[in-house]
Amino acid sequence: MAASFTELANFVWSVADLLRGNYKQADYGKVILPFTLLRRLECVLEPTKTSVLTEYDKRKGEKTQLDVFLKRKSKQAFYNTSPFTLPGLLDDSKHVKQNLVKYLGEFSADARDVFEQFKFMERVAELDDRDLLFQVVQRFAAIDLHPDTVPNDTMGLVFEELIRKFAEASNETAGEHFTPREVIKLMVHCLFAGDSDALSKAGAVRSLYDPTAGTGGMLSVGDTEVKGINTSAKLVLFGQELNPESYAICKADMLIKGQDPKNIVRENTLSKDGFPSEKFDYMLSNPPFGVEWKNVQHAVKSEHEKKGFAGRFGPGLPRVSDGSLLFLLHLISKMRAAADGGSRVGIVLNGSPLFTGDAGSGESEIRRWILENDLLEAIIALPNDLFYNTGIATYIWLLDNTKKAERKGKVQLIDATRMYAKMKKSLGSKRVFITDAQIDEIVAAYAGFKKDVAFANEFKEPVKANGNGAAAQKSEPEASRIVTKVFDNAFFGYRKVTVDRPPQEGKEVKVKKGQRPYDPDLRDTENVPLTESVDAYVKREVLPHVPDAFLNEDVRDEKDGKVGKVGYEININRYFYVYKPPRKPEVIAAEIREMERRFVELMKGVLL
Repeated sequence: MAASFTELANFVWSVADLLRGNYKQADYGKVILPFTLLRRLECVLEPTKTSVLTEYDKRKGEKTQLDVFLKRKSKQAFYNTSPFTLPGLLDDSKHVKQNLVKYLGEFSADARDVFEQFKFMERVAELDDRDLLFQVVQRFAAIDLHPDTVPNDTMGLVFEELIRKFAEASNETAGEHFTPREVIKLMVHCLFAGDSDALSKAGAVRSLYDPTAGTGGMLSVGDTEVKGINTSAKLVLFGQELNPESYAICKADMLIKGQDPKNIVRENTLSKDGFPSEKFDYMLSNPPFGVEWKNVQHAVKSEHEKKGFAGRFGPGLPRVSDGSLLFLLHLISKMRAAADGGSRVGIVLNGSPLFTGDAGSGESEIRRWILENDLLEAIIALPNDLFYNTGIATYIWLLDNTKKAERKGKVQLIDATRMYAKMKKSLGSKRVFITDAQIDEIVAAYAGFKKDVAFANEFKEPVKANGNGAAAQKSEPEASRIVTKVFDNAFFGYRKVTVDRPPQEGKEVKVKKGQRPYDPDLRDTENVPLTESVDAYVKREVLPHVPDAFLNEDVRDEKDGKVGKVGYEININRYFYVYKPPRKPEVIAAEIREMERRFVELMKGVLL
């Protein structure tokens, strides 16, 4: 049996050798994934199969609901009443197709739904027509996928590795399906670090929801971590997923975990809330980065206009080209009221939601609503090249509507961009990962909630004396690996005011009645921090340079009615920027002389 998830995934992938020539490479997953799931499910059921069949034979003539009795015997949330298994199908090589179809049809309803999402019956018929079915069944029958051999966490990684391979083969984006496990682990640890008291209570029951569940990685890691904190605690898992294959894998994983499979819904989260009356204790999500929402535009706009704040999208709508903030608003709408215990949210976003959109735009209004309602607790800047399908900058947003006293009215920003280790072999765009020790350091920085503090060790790189005997130059200390800063919510706000000037001499301009004449060619704007007085700012920053300037009183904010439109942005890179002075000319000159010396030495060797 394979020693690691990658070896097991490669072993399963070897089935592709059987399919080559009969299937396009992009279609291998349509066969391999459902067969892997089938073998996994039957391995889980194997220890209780005899008991289930005995119970079924005893009760099948009764008019009672068999589900309850058979699940009790299977000790799982699903069962199968057929005597067949994949190894057993091999005993009757002439009727593999008929027997396999009968076998699949005798799974309980939720398990059948898993295979229906893959259109597995069609795949079985195709394989049989191409004389491949017996060989494929034979290959999978040889794999032991029982949880004692392959734990749930490892099995999840196997599915993710397979999906990544299929996505690469078909030029799809694997990152739409799952999130690196170390990122999930970091998010989960941060969420639970802020709620340790509730989780440590005996018999604690909490809920975790992922509206972009993929294959269920976030739900699985959350479940595992809760069990590590408190063995008597129970985490009830909920998820929503659009992709049928990912949904099927997620649902199968929930079946094996004993979770209620009805808590996994296949719908587009933005156009249809799968849990309209539910609120959750914890929420995690990694929505697609920068994906347009044009295909659900009608439903989203309708909800925004008709329901307002009674719906999910009351604060505003972002531009159609990027729906990331819609997922964030959806999560916020699922938070319990503070009086009912509140909720905590973790979501991975790219840089766009931090600063895209001018004052008054949908994006800015969403940020404004989040900050003015004191929901944003922290943002963690992650290393680049961490995800499978993109090397861009990514950030974890942490939200809480029951902030602790010291965090109220404040946002913590954490620069963890240097917290990574390089991978020996890249996986798509993923070239680095975060180690367990680094996760602990980041969580400690978050939980510590310190202002303007550098964590971890500063280090100096020794500089050797150069070749011509010049003295070695002292190096400047490198930046610490983690830096955390804390700001008041209002720090991220500004008031965009319009600054006009009188028309130049002899220039005629048209203005409305009662409006002060201005020159449109000289119009300008200023972003005044919310923490400052507009008049004081203009007096200090504008009038010394253009004494005849004046504020346009007609441009006002729709909410507070004051001059200028209010905007919010979180330009996290600016807050962590550290100026590095250029090296001294004599240092550069010394390096050039050293390079010249080495070049001359090399040329001597060539000429000789």
